[in-house]
Amino acid sequence: MNEQQPGTDSDATEMPKAYRPAEIEPRVYARWLAADVFAPDGVGSRADQTKPPFVIIQPPPNVTGALHLGHAARGTVEDLMTRRARMQCRPTLWLPGVDHASIAAQYVLDSVIAAEGETRQSLGRKRYLERMWRFMEETRSVISDQHRRLGLSADWSRERFTMDDGSAQAVRTSFKQLHDDGLAYRAEKLINWCPGCQTSLSDLEVIATPETGTLWSVRYHLVPEAGAGATSGEAASGDPETITVATTRPETILGDTAVAVHPDDERYRHLVGRRVRIPFVDRIVPLIADQAVERDFGTGAVKITPGHDQADLETAQRHDLPIIDVMEDDGSINGSGASFAGLTGMAARRRIVAELETMGDLVVAIPHEMVIGRCQRSDDIVEPRIKVQWFISVKPMAERAMAAVRSGRTRIVPQRYEKVFFDWLENIRDWNVSRQLWWGHRIPAWYCLDGHITVSEKAEGPEACAICGRPADELRQDEDIFDTWFSSGLWPFSTLGWPEATEDLRRYYPGTVMETAYEILFFWVARMMMLGEWLTTRAPFETVLLGGLVRDPYGKKMSKTRGNGVDPLDIIDELGADALRFALVHGSGPGADQRLGRSQLEGARNFGNKLWNAARFVLGSRPEGMPDGPLDLPVGGHLGPAEHWILARCARTVEDVEEAYTTFAFGEAARLLHDAIWNEYCDWYLELAKVRLAEEDPARKAATWAVLTWVLDRYVRLLHPIMPHLTEEIWGRLPRLPGEPDLLMVARWPDAGREKALADEAQARGVAGLIGLVSGIRNARAEAGIEAGAWLPALLHIIDPDTLAAYGTLASAVERLARVRPQLVSDRIELEQLEGALTVLGSHGEARISRGGSDPARERERLSKELVEAERMLAETGSRLADRRFVERAPVVVVEGARERLTYLVERVERLRARLRA
Repeated sequence: MNEQQPGTDSDATEMPKAYRPAEIEPRVYARWLAADVFAPDGVGSRADQTKPPFVIIQPPPNVTGALHLGHAARGTVEDLMTRRARMQCRPTLWLPGVDHASIAAQYVLDSVIAAEGETRQSLGRKRYLERMWRFMEETRSVISDQHRRLGLSADWSRERFTMDDGSAQAVRTSFKQLHDDGLAYRAEKLINWCPGCQTSLSDLEVIATPETGTLWSVRYHLVPEAGAGATSGEAASGDPETITVATTRPETILGDTAVAVHPDDERYRHLVGRRVRIPFVDRIVPLIADQAVERDFGTGAVKITPGHDQADLETAQRHDLPIIDVMEDDGSINGSGASFAGLTGMAARRRIVAELETMGDLVVAIPHEMVIGRCQRSDDIVEPRIKVQWFISVKPMAERAMAAVRSGRTRIVPQRYEKVFFDWLENIRDWNVSRQLWWGHRIPAWYCLDGHITVSEKAEGPEACAICGRPADELRQDEDIFDTWFSSGLWPFSTLGWPEATEDLRRYYPGTVMETAYEILFFWVARMMMLGEWLTTRAPFETVLLGGLVRDPYGKKMSKTRGNGVDPLDIIDELGADALRFALVHGSGPGADQRLGRSQLEGARNFGNKLWNAARFVLGSRPEGMPDGPLDLPVGGHLGPAEHWILARCARTVEDVEEAYTTFAFGEAARLLHDAIWNEYCDWYLELAKVRLAEEDPARKAATWAVLTWVLDRYVRLLHPIMPHLTEEIWGRLPRLPGEPDLLMVARWPDAGREKALADEAQARGVAGLIGLVSGIRNARAEAGIEAGAWLPALLHIIDPDTLAAYGTLASAVERLARVRPQLVSDRIELEQLEGALTVLGSHGEARISRGGSDPARERERLSKELVEAERMLAETGSRLADRRFVERAPVVVVEGARERLTYLVERVERLRARLRA
């Protein structure tokens, strides 16, 4: 026997009529905080320290950001995994934090100080950083407080910031190690440059924007060959020799150092080796042949501007051409642009085009579809520019990261993203980590007057030049800071104390799951993998779980500018955090985008209300005279068929939900729980239980109420990771086993094996057959247009012995639920006694229901529709099971369910065809 004890929080009679999330959710969250149950070593923790820990290091949101639906979706998924692991008694660490968001933070603060009449330059670096730290103090807690409103159970005592002292030490130490290993180096290369933010950018910060531009064809004049008959660059005809090139950026003509054609292009082969005069700057450059030239683009001859184009730079390196940068940091033309110096890039473009036209050298200008790189923050056009920067050679690290995935030490979910991961790492280029900003981790490199470089991991810097010994006061630190992704790449282990050998690092590294969006698989996940493998010799996490985007109901990306953005805080205010959480999980799948609209949110709210009302009914229907003390559960001899059915369904739900959680099919887990609670528990078992609760036998009433509470207890445990506030509040009012904690959050996770032992499968199958018949009767009545309250005569032929036995006990319940006056017949032929009756075919029997004046033609139409729909579902299910990818990749519970459905549909189609023939 298992004993239960009543909850200690409140009496059933005190349960409000309606669930009010605005009142309950903050109160429940405050209880969790007070109990100190979020930390693996908290006072309220019930973790079994002999079990392997479960660890998630939260992807840090930007410190200047506010909660959006993407944050809410990521946070909900991470929280549900954390809560389940905690209920499994694993030492569970979900470590939260925020990112300093270097360029984003500067962009926001620059706007703030502009309103105060200041600029970065007017404040200077020291005062600007002091102002930034004050700004951080004002904003840093905002996103964390919003995450608390969502119900996230992170260990706030371990919250980290990418600019705290521990992170700074990790950045310096890692860079020193990479430099010592020969992977970090300083060089002049082409980088992404934003003239608005005046810094280099990562590829992630460059937004590829399709635009309609212009393709200009421009004549370049060839320099006459020595000794040629014609003079002053004239052809034999007396006309100047020219070659026409195509360009989408006329302002970069000022930086041209060659003209190139394809070596096999017959139009220009005779000109290869000649020299060309670049207009406006009077620069003489060679005309070269290179395989990279596309003969079909424009005229087939292209200008080579290695200072402002990656492909041109590679061509220049192959031909040993000079590299000229014609731009200032603000995007204006510099002294290399002759008379155009000081103009903005666009102004220079307009003037160059006008002067070319005046000179007669503008051949044609046509519209041209192109992709422009724009800055994520300022929307400025990003300029490729040559700059001296710090780079990291990532090829050796990429090999280790790929090896971790190939060996299975780290797996990526969904698996299809492994190919994307490998494709990117196999073609990876060296990483530019320099940023020309002030807010962030300053590069720990110092330069002496002789040009020597010293890299130091010490916060105070080196004592002297590592090469020549010049003292520290003669050394100058690099002005640049690191790309934010560099410190973020150290996040899985810097948050645990690395490079120090801390107890947290020993206990909780590597992590269990890294959950993040698929769109930053390259920019963040790959870098964490590379840096983790190289610096710690271990992959930083066992599983990478990729989530998708949250889109509007029409599949469009949400944004304020489109007018379809949704503020999750508004949803929480109106419907509650749990409704938002359930809606986000219910429509989700690993690596897939989801659509979220008002109907999903209201559906989630309604589901919560349904569960609340069910709990309120159960707690309010405790049989009179039952003792308030411990209650025996289950009450074996007094259980009826309906009790065995719901216990069997509960056991199956526990098993299926566990399978879904284990395979990261959280949307499937939510669907299973919705169906089990709404359809099976509320719509069927509560109605069946009402019959037994109305009986005179106190033992049978007690047994029914015990099963009601037992199954409700299991379902709120399973649902807790998704809807934690609602389930915590309900569970606190339920009777529970001796020794159980006061909080559901740290109660034990249900065990499928134990639940299976409670039910008699034969009795459960019998009730399932009856429910199938009743459902069929209800549907037939509705489609025949029969009044819902009308009582109709019915004949039942039950072929399954278990169903027949269940009917013997539940006949009155069947009568009430189907609104029929049933009569059992022993032979199917007897069903024909009701001529022209409605026909219901079930898997365990058959029924005929008097039409009550309904139209026979409507019955034929109904059966035909049912047949068409059954045939459609049969074909769809068969096709699904014939797909090997579905059978191999879908969770076992989903595949088994599809096979069971196939068997049922085959029988149903045969029965419907037979009835229509009759």
